Amino acid sequence: MLHIGQYNTLKILRDTKVGLFLGSEETQDDDVLLPNKYVPKEFHIGDDLTVFIYLDHEERPVATTLKPYVKLNEFAHLKVNYINKFGAFMNWGLEKDLFVPFKEQARPMEEGKRYLIYCFMDEKTNRLVASSKTQQFLDNEEITIENGEEVDLIVSHITEAGINVIINEKHRGLAYKNEVYDDVKPGIRMKGYIKNVRPDGKIDVSLRKLGVEAIEPSSQVILDELKSNRGFLGLNDNSHPEDIRTVLKMSKKVFKKAVGNLYRQKLIEIKEDGIYLL
Repeated sequence: MLHIGQYNTLKILRDTKVGLFLGSEETQDDDVLLPNKYVPKEFHIGDDLTVFIYLDHEERPVATTLKPYVKLNEFAHLKVNYINKFGAFMNWGLEKDLFVPFKEQARPMEEGKRYLIYCFMDEKTNRLVASSKTQQFLDNEEITIENGEEVDLIVSHITEAGINVIINEKHRGLAYKNEVYDDVKPGIRMKGYIKNVRPDGKIDVSLRKLGVEAIEPSSQVILDELKSNRGFLGLNDNSHPEDIRTVLKMSKKVFKKAVGNLYRQKLIEIKEDGIYLL
């Protein structure tokens, strides 16, 4: 059986003028064409090939060795190539663009701009389509993560409250703006850590390690800053949190723990005007 919108590992069944036909030796009725332009230089009948399967311009399954920017049931940040009376068509790395019907656009898309989308199978047409109404594909009722767990994040959108993220391509989460120290944009993928799964299903996320695990990396950041500044850093416990955030990209709470860690190891000296490297 062919899996549309996914990678398939298939056998080379036969070589023709138009390309290789791939499939299973048991069910050759379910074969698919790999056009000549994607055929490897060396191959043998019976070899296994891993290809991506999608529908061509005539809605027939076709194989390619190109790597799409998104697969079935995944999120991606894609660019709109053009728009017509039916909807938007996005560049997903393949010859045929990925279609976004007008009804699946959270707001009217514009040519040349990028949008976060979800790729799914339209049950009515049996075609791969995309939607920028991404919230409908996320579920915060059946939570599959725990506090403190490292997770994969995709930045969804940015609001006054903070950075809205997609967690493990399953759940909605929020990283509060005052805890974000790096420049982030929609579509960026990164690692994160679960701070709190609330009873109402809302999930608080940190873009940095939590608790004791956060101290060592933060201590190293301070050491590196000291070494690059001739052994002096004009920050201490009395410094304004915004100054610490600007210089070190960490909260004052993490800064104090990291400084304490370095002091206990006798690597620094703390004075009124700042921190000195020993």
